[in-house]
Amino acid sequence: MTASAVEVDFSGTVAVVTGASGALGSAVVDHFHDSRATVCAVDVRAPADEESHLTVSDRDRVAFYEADLTDEDAVTSLVGHVVDDHGRIDHLLNVAGTWRGGQSIEETPLSEFDFLVDVNLKTAFLASKHALPHLQETNGSIVSVSARSSLEGGEGDGPYRITKAGIRLLTETLAAENLGTVRANCVMPSVIDTPANRELMPDADHESWVDPVDIADVMAVLCSDATAVTSGAAVPVYGEA
Repeated sequence: MTASAVEVDFSGTVAVVTGASGALGSAVVDHFHDSRATVCAVDVRAPADEESHLTVSDRDRVAFYEADLTDEDAVTSLVGHVVDDHGRIDHLLNVAGTWRGGQSIEETPLSEFDFLVDVNLKTAFLASKHALPHLQETNGSIVSVSARSSLEGGEGDGPYRITKAGIRLLTETLAAENLGTVRANCVMPSVIDTPANRELMPDADHESWVDPVDIADVMAVLCSDATAVTSGAAVPVYGEA
């Protein structure tokens, strides 16, 4: 991954990053930590997992919280613990998500559709729902991860596209309902350059994919004072694709 090209100062703020153990989530954790925020890194698996990109042991402003974000009781408990531990929430970064594809709608098992709705959309809905009262107190911000492919239908990964389109509509709804209080925006990456994606698509043009650090840069800017009048936006982050 490349080094961040964006410098912002989040001193005194608390950022909650979901999906923190993945390649993009860990890049967002790194960016907000390097920008002097206190970072609450959230994932369904602990960072000790051998597939995790996240390390927290040597950083005094990063705390890890293990939680199943598809379970509303778990999300309620998580937000309570974060506020008890740190006193506030200023930024919510909804990164948790996954990709599945390969089948047409008529051949897609309901379990696969439910899985994508849960991981890609329900997590962002529940995290936003329960963080909102605290974000309203701090005039905070929400940035979620949609996808370029959500802009149109396509063959083989329809449920993924549908759930990522839902993220865009969730973002617009949050922005409209919290106008002047909480800003809500989302980013729309093309294919993200991660080890998992390289393994899934070994013959693709990896040089055209977007680096997680570049996406983290945009997400940080959307939480910063530089975009204080921006809410309800879906920002393309396509790399060279």
